[in-house]
Amino acid sequence: MLVLGGAEAQIPDINMVRYGSVKIEDVNVFYRETGSPDKPTLLLLHGFPTSSHMFRNLMIALQDKYHLIAPDYPGYGSSSAPSVKDFEYTFDHLATIVDKFAQAKGLNKYSLYVMDYGAPVGFRLATMHPEKVQALIIQNGNAYDEGLEDFWKPFRELWKDPKKQENIDAMMKILTIDATKWQYTNGVGDTTKISPENWIIDQAGMDRPGNKDIQLALFYSYGSNPPLYPQWQAYFRKHQPPTIVMWGKNDYIFPPSGATPYKRDLKNIEVHILPTGHFALEEYGFDMAKHIDEFLSKNNIK
Repeated sequence: MLVLGGAEAQIPDINMVRYGSVKIEDVNVFYRETGSPDKPTLLLLHGFPTSSHMFRNLMIALQDKYHLIAPDYPGYGSSSAPSVKDFEYTFDHLATIVDKFAQAKGLNKYSLYVMDYGAPVGFRLATMHPEKVQALIIQNGNAYDEGLEDFWKPFRELWKDPKKQENIDAMMKILTIDATKWQYTNGVGDTTKISPENWIIDQAGMDRPGNKDIQLALFYSYGSNPPLYPQWQAYFRKHQPPTIVMWGKNDYIFPPSGATPYKRDLKNIEVHILPTGHFALEEYGFDMAKHIDEFLSKNNIK
């Protein structure tokens, strides 16, 4: 429920969220789900290094008006994390898993919420099934060359030579607890609003045996995304999904230079630049929930 305040405001039911898993390609894909399937569906795709946990508050805020479902990718959250020897950790494969998950859950149409890693997963899904996508909700998720600035320099080195130890060592620094905490706190206006459970939970996932190899495989696979930007942009121009962009102004990973180019290709678009960092939902979740509800309502998403 979107609680707007006032004498008649109601308390949201925090017990409406349900948890389950679906077996896809012998991998258990965990998910959170709330709201009636008769309502418009929002398929929520998380970023790195988090999981569906990042959507926990948004789901409660919007559950009365929407059907929200958020899977954990293999290797993240409570989904299975097979070794890199037993599972292909690429963005192509993650998109296939999410597509099969959506089919298993009977999602025939949905609005896509994409954040960070969720963007390359979701945009692959959208180009596969443009007829299913009712709207795009983009939070700090890139589809333009302008959005890959200084943070991505060591990644580019890894893409060129993934076996060079110097390149691997640079990536390993991103997998530490200090780096995970930094993702949540850098650029934030009020760090007292950011729960430390975020980075504790995320780091616990990455510290599982073999998980850092999973992350390194996906760091390398991220290099497959920029060559697809023209294809995704062509999808935007052809299909013109109603799109709302909400972006942390102070995000060093995906700076606002990646937010504004969406206006080049999309006609029905709103862009909200928020005074916060990478995980904008943690500080501005209420505002973002209102923006989403107003935008989808205005566009008659049913």
